[in-house]
Amino acid sequence: MENNPDPSRRPQIYLAGPDVFRPDARDHFVRLAAACDALGLCALLPADGNEEPAPEAPEMQICKANMQRLRSADGVVANLACFRGLEPDSGTVFEVGAAVALGIPVVAYGVPDGSYADRARAALPCEADANGVLRESGSGIAVEDFGQPLNLMLACSIHIEPTPEAALKKMGEVLAVLRATKAGNS
Repeated sequence: MENNPDPSRRPQIYLAGPDVFRPDARDHFVRLAAACDALGLCALLPADGNEEPAPEAPEMQICKANMQRLRSADGVVANLACFRGLEPDSGTVFEVGAAVALGIPVVAYGVPDGSYADRARAALPCEADANGVLRESGSGIAVEDFGQPLNLMLACSIHIEPTPEAALKKMGEVLAVLRATKAGNS
């Protein structure tokens, strides 16, 4: 669902990801905002705790600010690179899920090549059981093995591109198709 009823208004793209933790976060977001501008998009940057003081705990303020920005977005471009392990940042995954639930299109980048199962197999002792199900050795916990680069709930709900720039370009294309579809239905 596109939240942009005014065709003259640039689409608002929420930039999700653990990038706020980078030592060069400010410079990184300046580069992403410039890439958005070049494509006719407007970057919505995640809250970083430097917003106006509020009477609530800073973490609640950040959460509420990010959810407000997410709800006002026409699209989400998310960095789903592995963060402190085999999986993307949990906060970013939450934002992606919220966007999908709100009908906001999502394009991700930073996803490693290959399947999730291949990465798990390389990082953890795993073996196939008698039925061919890949399992962690010792615990017996199954490793999702659908050949997708991420958990199926992410892989089946979003577009995945190799770089932030490619993801922003793809988002522009996705929003153009949504606009054309909406115009055709009017």
